[in-house]
Amino acid sequence: MSHTPPAATITLALSKGRIFDEIMPLLAAAGIEVLEDPEKSRKLILPTNRPEVRVVLVRASDVPTYVQYGGADMGVCGKDTLIEHSAEWGGAARSGLYLPLDLQIAKCRVSVAVRTDFDYAQAVKKGSRLKVATKYTAIAREFFASKGVHVDLIKLYGSMELAPLTGMADAIVDLVSSGNTLKANQLVEVEQVMPISSRLVVNPAALKLKQQRMRSLIGALAAGVGQEFNPD
Repeated sequence: MSHTPPAATITLALSKGRIFDEIMPLLAAAGIEVLEDPEKSRKLILPTNRPEVRVVLVRASDVPTYVQYGGADMGVCGKDTLIEHSAEWGGAARSGLYLPLDLQIAKCRVSVAVRTDFDYAQAVKKGSRLKVATKYTAIAREFFASKGVHVDLIKLYGSMELAPLTGMADAIVDLVSSGNTLKANQLVEVEQVMPISSRLVVNPAALKLKQQRMRSLIGALAAGVGQEFNPD
């Protein structure tokens, strides 16, 4: 079995689920196929048909961290994840990540949702202080500040819909795709915060070190989504 030296290997960080599934056709168009199914394999490092390319499976929220610290050369994650990661570092520039492509996959939106019996428009109009539960504190803080609405943010990591139902919060800020989960829990989407799609995230130091191979891969991904990659 041939062994590719680590210095020559391109490591791509992906999360399981929708992003993984939707990036596969783009990778295939670039000549890369992941050789094991992440839903069936217990491995966290997956080989591809190209010995110089491997995939590491991480949590979606950890993709920017792996790329930033060199655990991966590049990765794919949602715009929401990038905004929250950058906020922890005091801005995108400080995190030192290079974002060459919007891959236009895993599209959804960040929205405000409330119980069907809660008058959101009236609460905002009155200048009430809203209790908002969210995983996306930076996005929510910026959004409500831009509207001049005072909020108390409650950080949650999952089952966001429970917060209004239990009376813990007036509203939630969460990712919405079909809206079916909201409807099933008697919640209604009242305002869209921003559209979301997944971005290619690159470690600039790795790009300098593995310039030819990484630029070739980024260029192939760019072509797959009808974009141009101009590295200079």
